[in-house]
Formats: sequence, C-alpha cells, structure tokens
Amino acid sequence: MKRAVILAGGRGTRLRPYTVSLPKPLMPIVDHPILEIIIRQLARAGFEHVTLTVNYQAEIFRAYFGDGSKWRIRIDYSLEAEPLSTMGPLRLIPDLPDDFLVMNGDVLTDLDFSVFLSEHTQRRRLFTISAAAREQRIDYGVLHVGRDGLLSAFQEKPTTPYLVSMGIYALNRRVVDWIPSGCSFGFDELIIELLAKGQPVFVQPHDGYWLDIGRPDDYEKAVDDWPRVSKEIKL
Repeated sequence: MKRAVILAGGRGTRLRPYTVSLPKPLMPIVDHPILEIIIRQLARAGFEHVTLTVNYQAEIFRAYFGDGSKWRIRIDYSLEAEPLSTMGPLRLIPDLPDDFLVMNGDVLTDLDFSVFLSEHTQRRRLFTISAAAREQRIDYGVLHVGRDGLLSAFQEKPTTPYLVSMGIYALNRRVVDWIPSGCSFGFDELIIELLAKGQPVFVQPHDGYWLDIGRPDDYEKAVDDWPRVSKEIKL
C-alpha cells in the first residue's frame, strides 16, 4: 500500500496577507485548493493512504477533507500540539510503512509520485530527495584574479546552475530513528545529521514543472500556470 505524509501544519507567513485567515495549503489554484490538487494527484498515482500533519487551523483541514472518501483515498490526521517543523511530525505517526512519501502541502508539480517512490523502494535507499534545477544570475561582470593580481578571466553577468530540494522526499522508516521526540526538527537538521553519521542520501533530479507556492508572486504564477499544468498532470 502506497502511503504519503503531507506536511500542512505551517502558518504560511511568507504568503501573507493571503494566509491571514486561510492556511496556505488551502489557497485556491483557480478551482481547487493546492492541497486538494496534491491529494487528487496522489489518488491518481495509486496512493491509498494519506496522513496530514496539522497544527495551525487544523479544524479547517478536517472539515474540508474529512476521511478522504470523496477522492477515494483514506485521509487521517496527525495533530501537533506545538509546531514541530518539517521532520519532527514523523515521530507522532506510529504506523508508518517501510517506505513512504513525505511532501510539503504547497507544491505544484507534474512529478510522478508513484514512480518516484517506487524507484526509491526498489533501490533500497534510506532517503531520496526530489530536486529541481535552478540558475542564479549575477548582475555584474565577474573578475577572476590570480595570486599575482593579474586578471585571468572575465565573465559578463554569468549564471550558476544548482539543484534545490522540491520539498518532496521518499523515506525508509529507519530515518525516523534520527528524529528526536517532542521538539522542532527540520529537513535541514535531519540532512546534516544523516551526512554527519555517514548515511546515504540520494538526490533525484526532476526536469519537469515545479513551483513552491511560498510567496505572493509564486502564488500568482501558479494561478497563471494552472491552465497548462492541469493538462500535464491530467487532473
């Protein structure tokens, strides 16, 4: 049975004023909240069970999604008494399977969640991060100078490619052993801990669409992109 944990407990402070009265995962992308789009994708990909980790305005999530029967998927809830960041909530879920998906509740993407989790499982990985390619443009001419002070090369407004986490992860249950109980513990802290202990963390690049709806301009872009993206993810 394919299982997913969706992180929906944050306050969405970067998306204010939109999130003053509504949790960020419930912000509408045209006709549907972003979280409903994710749940529809998961159900279509063959996931049978979704756990929503909730804290801020938890009752609104329960009222909207209920038990998930509307989408032919089982939905239950893990309530945080206090904010536990991104990885801390996993300690509160007692029935996690050997391998499962964890993702933020505000991600718009055409990633095939089923294929991503299956590849992780088949390769017996501990932790897999789905990553998107981005570029950073430097708005200046860059000087490369040798030890003797002589100019060795020049680049006019170069761009640097890099990979970023998409906020979508495939985990083996053994990862939970590195997460402390009863305190806030984020993705960054967990990755640093795993690397310090010599544990293998894999990165799987995704060359399709991905947008983290974290700021007002991201949200507006998601709304503009939706007519095209909805066709790609076939909802």
